[in-house]
Amino acid sequence: MARFELKLPKMGESVAEATITNWLKEVGDKIEADEAVLEIATDKVDSEVPSEVSGILVEQLFGKDDLVQVGQTIAIIETDGDAPTTKAVIETAVPDEIAEIEKNIEVAKEVVAAPQDFSGSDKFYSPLVKNIAKEEAVSVSELENIAGSGKDGRVTKEDILKYVEDRKAGNITPKVETAAKVEVVAPKIEEAAPKAVAPVVQKSQQAVPVSVNGGDEIIEMDRMRKLISGYMIASVQTSAHVQSFIEVDVTNIVKWRDKVKTAFEKREGEKLTFTPIMMEAVAKALKDFPGMNISVDGEYIIKKKNINLGMAAALPNGNLIVPVIKNADQLNLVGMAKAVNDLGNRAKAGKLKPDDTQGGTYTVTNVGTFGSVFGTPIINQPQVGILALGAIRKVPAVIETPEGDFIGIRQKMFLSHSYDHRVVDGALGGSFVKRVAEYLEAFDVDRDF
Repeated sequence: MARFELKLPKMGESVAEATITNWLKEVGDKIEADEAVLEIATDKVDSEVPSEVSGILVEQLFGKDDLVQVGQTIAIIETDGDAPTTKAVIETAVPDEIAEIEKNIEVAKEVVAAPQDFSGSDKFYSPLVKNIAKEEAVSVSELENIAGSGKDGRVTKEDILKYVEDRKAGNITPKVETAAKVEVVAPKIEEAAPKAVAPVVQKSQQAVPVSVNGGDEIIEMDRMRKLISGYMIASVQTSAHVQSFIEVDVTNIVKWRDKVKTAFEKREGEKLTFTPIMMEAVAKALKDFPGMNISVDGEYIIKKKNINLGMAAALPNGNLIVPVIKNADQLNLVGMAKAVNDLGNRAKAGKLKPDDTQGGTYTVTNVGTFGSVFGTPIINQPQVGILALGAIRKVPAVIETPEGDFIGIRQKMFLSHSYDHRVVDGALGGSFVKRVAEYLEAFDVDRDF
């Protein structure tokens, strides 16, 4: 039998590992070439792992939430098609047997798919025990009857695995009717495609918070929010954050964009937003002030050769991700617009690749998208600066002319520059954001795009 080893592919520079978040195919399932088999997550990006061959998934070497290194084998796919499947068993059965098998399969699917509800139980069960209970169709009522050997009588991994083993050996009769039905159909399904027991990484057992008044909703952070939380705390504890603010007159930019945006979209097939214009100015300023295009490693400063701009983007679930525009200083406005739109669209669709978020040297975040006038963003480590773009507003302003000053309506915005005071002093931090403002205010309204 030809057995193909599905390995965790290389996912970009400096990405060495990923966490399995979901298996899209189960043991015994047929897989087509290029069809997604599982979902994985790096420290910032979620993606899918496709199969390079067609065949039958015969073994899962890792379970959900397991950490896998790049190049490790994560599954075995049988490519010669000789292994009998549930479908093959059905095709060779007589009509009465077909009906019975199909009925039992549906019952099994319902039991396996139905989420376990532990809210009615007063006992604490670790995520590992819950996961095993779900995989082995052990009901909550069965769990409560297992004598736990852990602290305070908690059910451990060994306790539930022994219970499952005894149940399969016939030493225990499940009290739940649906569980008994699974036992009836299990031999037929397992004969078709034996299910491998995937290893599971045990998580730390933390006490679940309890609502005091019973009306509060307690929700566990998702994986990305936990990572973001860790990054933010680490950044504040690492860098001495300080901010500089400057107000910018962007009236000329607003007028120019209004004038050319329709022609731009017609010619380039891309929408022209304010973001690429801002990014262009930031890239120019970084060339003028290379001291902002650095990173810190312990007591060493690393001067970056390339200018790679991180662009904070909001995801549909409310989380943020920072895709990177590589060599931003080498792009014209059209190239910048295409890069911004491509990364933004793929971020919203969850299609970013791990390499899309690597290698940033400076970050820009647009807090004006949410109506904020300015903000004090947290530095994206190990970078030393981040620029927040505030909302563009019509405001009364003093306009200086040779004939005298007068009050007029202008389009203005605030730039908020957070920088690491360990290595960037006020003169550099303030001069940099002032240079960005100068490029924006000197925008040529007669330029072509």
